[in-house]
Amino acid sequence: MATYKKAYIAGGCFWGMEDLFRTRPGVVDTEVGYQGGQNDNPTYKNHPGHAEGIEITYNPNQTSFEELLDYFFRIHNPTTVDRQGNDRGSSYRSAIFYQNEEEKQIAEDMIAVVDASGKWEGKVVTTLEPWSTFWKAEDYHQDYLVKNPNGYTCHFLRFEEPFVNNGE
Repeated sequence: MATYKKAYIAGGCFWGMEDLFRTRPGVVDTEVGYQGGQNDNPTYKNHPGHAEGIEITYNPNQTSFEELLDYFFRIHNPTTVDRQGNDRGSSYRSAIFYQNEEEKQIAEDMIAVVDASGKWEGKVVTTLEPWSTFWKAEDYHQDYLVKNPNGYTCHFLRFEEPFVNNGE
């Protein structure tokens, strides 16, 4: 039996991120929620400082943290501060919530690779934030785009080719 790992990222409205990650090889579950803010038990109407993020449960025998981040940097614009599509504010920041120094180093290395690629016009502004409690969002936000196929999203695959050669 595989031992699963979790990754925590934010890149704008959590609906689109979850919808794209749910079908990735090695991803066994996704949850949307709030992370990195100022209050306990945040809600959609009260989540000061929290990013709209996702918790990704994955099988490390099938994908890696690096591969997840590579995809993350291809499905949202990591060069806009506190903004994705029509959504603006710190809730929509690009962030990686690292759980240990190894994840932090992988994230720093990936940012350097993405910046060096020249694929984005600007430099990556994704914040690296130490892991903090992930608060699951309300049920109506979970699997939102499955329940509402024509719902709003600003996420899509911008670059087919991975930033690093990781077996895709």
